[in-house]
Amino acid sequence: MKISKRAKVFALSLATVMSVTVVPAHANVNLQGSGASFVGNVVDACKTGYNKKTGNSIAYNPAGSSTGVRNADGNIGDFWFSDAAHLASTRRSTVINVPLVAAPIAVLHNLPARTQLYLSPETLAGIFSGQISKWNDPKIIADNNREVSEVIYRKDKNGNVLKDKDGKNVILRTIKKNIRYTLPNKDIKVFYRSDGSGTTNNFTRYLNAVAPTIFTKPANNAFTTAFPGDLNAAGNRGRIVGASQSQGVALNAGQTKYSITYAEVSFAAPNGLKVAALGNASGNFVLPTSTSTSAFVGGGKIDDATGAVTFDYQTKEPGAYTLSIVSYMLYDTAPSNKANGKAVKEWAEYLLTEDCINGDAKATGFIVLTGKVRTVVEGFINRIKL
Repeated sequence: MKISKRAKVFALSLATVMSVTVVPAHANVNLQGSGASFVGNVVDACKTGYNKKTGNSIAYNPAGSSTGVRNADGNIGDFWFSDAAHLASTRRSTVINVPLVAAPIAVLHNLPARTQLYLSPETLAGIFSGQISKWNDPKIIADNNREVSEVIYRKDKNGNVLKDKDGKNVILRTIKKNIRYTLPNKDIKVFYRSDGSGTTNNFTRYLNAVAPTIFTKPANNAFTTAFPGDLNAAGNRGRIVGASQSQGVALNAGQTKYSITYAEVSFAAPNGLKVAALGNASGNFVLPTSTSTSAFVGGGKIDDATGAVTFDYQTKEPGAYTLSIVSYMLYDTAPSNKANGKAVKEWAEYLLTEDCINGDAKATGFIVLTGKVRTVVEGFINRIKL
């Protein structure tokens, strides 16, 4: 059938109009972010999906939580991340802490054997305080030659723990097993974050909470400040060393036999590192999975004013992985650039979606926030003034 010239022109015009209507009115906003390296992998994984959904792009510099806090204070960029809530007096009045994503901090090690490593809270604190310096220390041997219990929760399709009518986590079964591990007579090489790190803040807070008589100093973004001993002591100098960012500690540990470090769990496999199971207050040993993280994070309490989340590290929840954290987006509720502010709001909302956490970023180990915690977080995001 022959199509008239007028019909062709009309069809072309209609196609043009239709193509314009599906592109967001605020498309092509280029958002600049900075801060925690802990969230670097999930940001990288989800920014493409966000771009497809909105037309906006994300550039993120994972230079550490301290950088994110400084840039938020100076209003440099559009959004920032910190693994510790920003509560200092320097925080601008329009900036709030939004606990947007959650994940476990994994204890990563480079022991040559494939045997699963188990560490009690006290033993882990001893290693990172410098009190335990050999892999065949009696405390590590005791942790790895015993009977242990593994709790299996009933979970939904996304790996989150299901709750009963009273709000309690539903346990499917408990498995008991005897473990045996012959540990080597080798020095433990410890890598810590040398940059200002919210991951370090959470890690040292955990150590101080679960083993206060061993890791005696309070949490700090700087490991050297939180360290309870003398890093220059003969047994520590050159054995306990720093590296920058999560990528740095994981890379160095991956290249150094008999080493140990702490980072987001997705840094393990690319660097040839193994993940330790950690003891909790119920006496069980737990691996950093989405389910065990959900069991712990779901019990956190959010401050309505500051957005800061507090956790009970002594919880008796049997399958909780208690070295789990939330990472905060430092979120400007009154952005000077309204188009960028709207794009940041949509970015925050996308980071909460199944498409991001259980789609694009499934391999990173982050979990979808659910229940009351999610409701509060959504309320924070809606505070933006546009």
